[in-house]
Amino acid sequence: MLGVTMLGSRSLDGASRIPNKGDPASSCSGLRHPSKSLPASECPHHATCRLHFAFLLILLTLTPRVDSSWWYIGALGARVICDNIPGLVSKQRQLCQKHPDIMQSIGEGAKEWIRECQHQFRHHRWNCSTLDRDHTVFGRVMLRSSRETAFVYAMSSAGVVYAITRACSQGELKTCSCDPNKKGHFKDETEEFDWGGCSDNIHYGIKFAKAFVDAKEKKGKDARALMNRHNNRCGRIAVKRYMRKECKCHGVSGSCTLRTCWSVMSDFRKTGDYLRKKYNGAIQVTMNQYGSGFTVSNKNFRNATKNDLVYFENSPDYCLKDKSAGSLGTSGRVCNKLSRGMDGCEVMCCGRGYDTTRVTRLSKCECKFHWCCAVKCKECEESVDVHTCKAPKRAEWLDQT
Repeated sequence: MLGVTMLGSRSLDGASRIPNKGDPASSCSGLRHPSKSLPASECPHHATCRLHFAFLLILLTLTPRVDSSWWYIGALGARVICDNIPGLVSKQRQLCQKHPDIMQSIGEGAKEWIRECQHQFRHHRWNCSTLDRDHTVFGRVMLRSSRETAFVYAMSSAGVVYAITRACSQGELKTCSCDPNKKGHFKDETEEFDWGGCSDNIHYGIKFAKAFVDAKEKKGKDARALMNRHNNRCGRIAVKRYMRKECKCHGVSGSCTLRTCWSVMSDFRKTGDYLRKKYNGAIQVTMNQYGSGFTVSNKNFRNATKNDLVYFENSPDYCLKDKSAGSLGTSGRVCNKLSRGMDGCEVMCCGRGYDTTRVTRLSKCECKFHWCCAVKCKECEESVDVHTCKAPKRAEWLDQT
């Protein structure tokens, strides 16, 4: 189905060009010039005309479009009004209306996970760029079932879990608070302590995130919906993976004869780092014959587990600006002349070369500690070379737009 969809997209581009006046089919279709279209009885090739018109309708049906997404909640800030959020399905809108305070937390969380995504890919050709005032947030790049799409879905799901769980612990939500299960005395073979303080209610965060984020995917029974649900789950698991226990000792002279402990989430950076590693090891899959799961595309690789990110399609190289693929290209991107990694000028600029500009920057220097208690610094000027990728040759650029 994915292959047919992409084919439909390419074919439609060709069909949208101005028709050839000498082509009987284009005269019969009436799509461009309805006032000049011929009746079916006068069409010189009636069967051909009908087939041509039916084919165009199929293409229009199959052509992929970028749907609005709940991710846009982050751009609304405090102006979250459920009926005005584009891209919500019925179940999501119901949850939004029932829990407006949680929507505020999800909106703040969206800003956080997008920043984390951009941090993780800051040295890559695709750098998790967002589009201003665009309801899809990331644009057409999300149409392709690539490993970048897999990462974004996992990261967004993790961001919702993190934001809701944190808001529960901070007392910002009406429907949850600290984890009610972390109470009483705990003892096993290795340690003994009392649960106390406020443990992060990760279970509530995961439960609500699953209900809200997966609601859109449950409407679809196709391969892409299955892929999205799988990667959403990976994101939720990633946050839970980095829960940790913090304790406080009680006793004479800090002897720690009694400990009080509580469970907290780690910094979201750890989740981002973990999902980035999963992106690097993401597994390309296809749907199994039953439509209920995945089969690894390359039989030489292991099967995907519930902790692996999965994807269907190879990524574009993101070298050139390509509207159809959602690629912004790397023209003007800053690169590191000395690096041989992804941020190096050779890789980042795709072999096009780079321009060097000398700029002057202000930086703090000669810092001294003054009693008590301040650090005072001078501002010094520093000249540095900044390397930016050259733009592609015009003919090369035109091929992609």
